[in-house]
Amino acid sequence: MSARLSRGAHSVAGQVFALQAVIVLLLITAAALALVFQARYDIQRDARNRSLAAAEAFAHAPGLPEALMSRDPTAALQPLAEAARRASGLDFIAVMDVRGVRYTDSRPELIGQRASDVSRAVAGESFTEVFEGQPSDAVRAVVPVRNAEGAVIGLVGTGIEVENVSHAVEGQLPLLVGAAAGGLLLGTAGAALVSRRLLHQTRGLGAAEMTRMNEHHEAVLHAVREGVLIIGNDQRLILANDEARRLLDLPQDAEERAVGGLGLDPRTTELLASGRVVTDHVHLAGDRLLAVNVRPTMAYAGRPAGRVVTLRDTTELASLTGRAEVARSRLQLLYDAGVRIGTTLDVVRTAEELSEVAVPRFADFVTVELLEPVLRGDEPSDVAGVYTEMRRAAITGVRTDSPLQPVGDVIRFEVPTAPMAAALDEGHAVLAADLNAAMGWRAQDSEGTRVALDYGLHSLISVPLQARGVVLGMANFWRADTPEPFDEEDLSFAEELGARAAVSIDNARRFTREHAVAVTLQRRLLPRVLPDQSAVDVTYRYLPAKAGVGGDWFDVIQLPGARVALVVGDVVGHGVHAAATMGRLRTAVHNFATLDLPPDELLGHLDELINRIDQDEARGGGGNADGDGDGGAADGEHAGPAGASERPSAVTGATCLYAVYDPVSGRCRMASAGHPGPALIRSDGRVEFPELPAGLPLGVGGMPFEAVELQLAEGSRLVLFTDGLVEDRDRDFDTGLQLLAEALSRPGRSPDQAASDVLAAMLFPAPSDDIALLIADTRRLEADRIAEWEVPGEHSAVSRVRNAGSAQLVEWGLGDIAFAVELILSELVTNAIRYGSAPVRVRLLRDRSLICEVSDGSSTSPHLRYAATTDEGGRGLFLVAQYAERWGTRYTDRGKVIWAELPLTGGAEPQPPAQPDLDALEDMAW
Repeated sequence: MSARLSRGAHSVAGQVFALQAVIVLLLITAAALALVFQARYDIQRDARNRSLAAAEAFAHAPGLPEALMSRDPTAALQPLAEAARRASGLDFIAVMDVRGVRYTDSRPELIGQRASDVSRAVAGESFTEVFEGQPSDAVRAVVPVRNAEGAVIGLVGTGIEVENVSHAVEGQLPLLVGAAAGGLLLGTAGAALVSRRLLHQTRGLGAAEMTRMNEHHEAVLHAVREGVLIIGNDQRLILANDEARRLLDLPQDAEERAVGGLGLDPRTTELLASGRVVTDHVHLAGDRLLAVNVRPTMAYAGRPAGRVVTLRDTTELASLTGRAEVARSRLQLLYDAGVRIGTTLDVVRTAEELSEVAVPRFADFVTVELLEPVLRGDEPSDVAGVYTEMRRAAITGVRTDSPLQPVGDVIRFEVPTAPMAAALDEGHAVLAADLNAAMGWRAQDSEGTRVALDYGLHSLISVPLQARGVVLGMANFWRADTPEPFDEEDLSFAEELGARAAVSIDNARRFTREHAVAVTLQRRLLPRVLPDQSAVDVTYRYLPAKAGVGGDWFDVIQLPGARVALVVGDVVGHGVHAAATMGRLRTAVHNFATLDLPPDELLGHLDELINRIDQDEARGGGGNADGDGDGGAADGEHAGPAGASERPSAVTGATCLYAVYDPVSGRCRMASAGHPGPALIRSDGRVEFPELPAGLPLGVGGMPFEAVELQLAEGSRLVLFTDGLVEDRDRDFDTGLQLLAEALSRPGRSPDQAASDVLAAMLFPAPSDDIALLIADTRRLEADRIAEWEVPGEHSAVSRVRNAGSAQLVEWGLGDIAFAVELILSELVTNAIRYGSAPVRVRLLRDRSLICEVSDGSSTSPHLRYAATTDEGGRGLFLVAQYAERWGTRYTDRGKVIWAELPLTGGAEPQPPAQPDLDALEDMAW
């Protein structure tokens, strides 16, 4: 028994078991270390993303620029920064000036100290990094704060301390150690089973016995002048004789390796791995033409069968077949370029795709330089001399230690005889087969070219990237590791490859330009300053989509009677047309709001207007979107995804939510045209989504809109939003509403803080749609600021109302405008009694201005006119217009209200030559 164990331990099977056990231990150790490093990397990446999102949200918060320019930024910003830090789960949020001096910090002792290395943010760039230094190592993000003119006036830094990141990694170590131990046990058990099976198959032979048997087989096998391969059923090479190694150029350790890992060309690998039986199959392998025979082996002792491959050299046909293969590979590379270049509408990424597709199948290194206007999305200039310098946009190579200038460097072409300058001047590709002899290239940068030649760069093709006859940049194809220099056939291929890439780069450039124009147009059309009003405390956020600006908009419109209208809307689509359509709709809503229409009627008028616009555009053909009358892209070139020649589509598909809040009654009336309803946060913190009648989108027509009315307690919060906030490709609408309700449920936050928290919780990494968010806290007008009287239908009541109004003004401390108010009340009440119908009511509201309202049951509307000298009446409304800042009429369900607004001081009151007799004015007619 002991002899058998000793024999097994010294056998090939025993040695294999020991080797497998060691390999399993090493693999599991490496896997455990890799998991630890991956966990640390994932946690740091998450910390970067969270820090950057919080910094961006805080930096773009309304009011931050004003707070930075205030006398004491620390007092204004420290509470807000601390609240934002706690809400986002970060370790610190620091607001700094452009020198890096902290205004706020989670550690008060750091306020007033200067932060390190923020120069990139001062230059206008947002960045994240792992910072090492004082006061602590941290994963931080720094974002510039800009004023209305775009200048950097401050910085916002956020981050998580590295110590907290390390604690998160250490928490996972017990699990990793346990998994590694389990894997080690399983691996060792598997190795034992394999060793036992091998011991049985080798019958316990030792290394010496098996070596003698192998020598006998090889002596016969290698004497044959025909290549022989034996491949097992597991696709591994069991044996290869010397002739097979020579014909296929196999590596020394080819045996026991998978056929796919032998480094053969794909067609040879596929033939050897397919297992199909072939006879004298002519096959090209490298520069040799082989006659291949494949036969299956017989199964032995229950083992699955493999196959034997024999190879004969028939090189006399290699030259013709080789040319065909090169042509086929070039066509395949051009096909791959058409598929892989231009997958995005990003200029730099398209340049990177050009460099990636050509390495290593065509060149060892590829660099792409673009003109500065192209990188910005502008039209490149055709002025002579602008091609003397470009900026490197991409570089790809077979090795990472390239001697070429890195991405971002300015590349200059100052020597006319250099290949790059010559290609730009001649307008086609230029070949420098031997860089040692390219004196123009060497003269351009003697030191840099010497390093490049020492590195091994020996051949170059420079191709100007041109589209529509305009130069966009330059592509350079270099060879270093490939010994063969470029030839004339390579020159033609490189030019074709560059032409295809140039079209994609031009499309990306035009999309970038349109996106920039759309962003500018969108921001110009959205409100910059919200009106002064007392009904709501409101804040807003607007974020354009990463892929393209859409047509989301919002508005706050001041209405008579201290009321306010809240509006959000969305135009389907992206780009300049969507932004322009949004501007038309916003203007239309403002115009209809001046008529003081109820929400459902306003949406009805807006729907009718859009139908009329669509009909006019359908009859007129829409015109050119670019407005230049050229009918599309220049020179018949393909316009590409940027849509430079796209015609504007119909407005149909726009949605809108219109709500009117009255701070006197606390009622809010709203209607929707296909838009999601608002979120309502009650004063007790409950979050609701009131159900609104599902109206059709604007422009569909055919159905009236319905309005609902809500009674809101003081302190209620309304949240209006567009669907881009709650849904995206990876999140449905209902899930988004649940997340929104959770983000809004935390009480005790200002509207501005709530808006920042909502974006931090809901924002997608790369939103595909615009986001508009409007948060309004409702207020109520105090009862002591409201005075109301019921007016009997008799003329004698006019003087009583006038006196009562004057007394109320004195009580409010507004006696200096009493005369103007008495005159207005006299005129409005007199005419309501004379031409209106019961009931007649008078209401005075003391808000930011004094509002006088006289209502009656008649729908007859007065009109301002000039009375003739012989007319006995007709001057009353003219006098009202002279004494009031604004006046107008709005209609109710049971009549109308005539209103007038006066300033709370008498400074704006006109001074007539003589004050008229108020009792006499009661007899004057409109």
